[in-house]
Amino acid sequence: MAVRASASSGQGGGNLGKFDYEYERNSVSNLFMLFAPLIGWRHVKVTDRHTKIDWAQLIKELVDEHFPDKQIILVMDNLNTHKLASLYEAFEPAQARRIAERLELHFTPKHGSWLDMAEIEIGVMSRQCLNRRIPDQKTLRREINTWQQQRNQKAVCVDWRFTTADARIKLKSLYPSIQC
Repeated sequence: MAVRASASSGQGGGNLGKFDYEYERNSVSNLFMLFAPLIGWRHVKVTDRHTKIDWAQLIKELVDEHFPDKQIILVMDNLNTHKLASLYEAFEPAQARRIAERLELHFTPKHGSWLDMAEIEIGVMSRQCLNRRIPDQKTLRREINTWQQQRNQKAVCVDWRFTTADARIKLKSLYPSIQC
């Protein structure tokens, strides 16, 4: 981050000065969070963008590298890039189909991303790792890698306290009303 400061003397010959700070943004990075809550595993991928192709490549990595022998239940928000069609834009149809067949997709309700445990983990990462200015993507990757290795080594899981009863109250509009 670069900050430019300019000073001016106060009006009327007083000793008060005014300082004006200008924030200059150097770059932006996207963070994809993969989280397997039952085994306390997470993987954060840093990318320049969050496009359909970026998402598709992440999902291919999840299927082929991280869990090559497993059927994967994927819970995520309804972002327009998070669709199986993105796989077909990124890969040949046979490869896209192979990846898609390994996935069982579940989407969180609109305005319900807080139900996604990966979002909880992102909050923890933000507080523990990203709570300051990080000068460049190389440093960002190094910091996130260190954080994720420590969390994975300890197999830290989410303490999920949201029960079905809580869901019926909080998400009342999503549950059908049954009249006796």
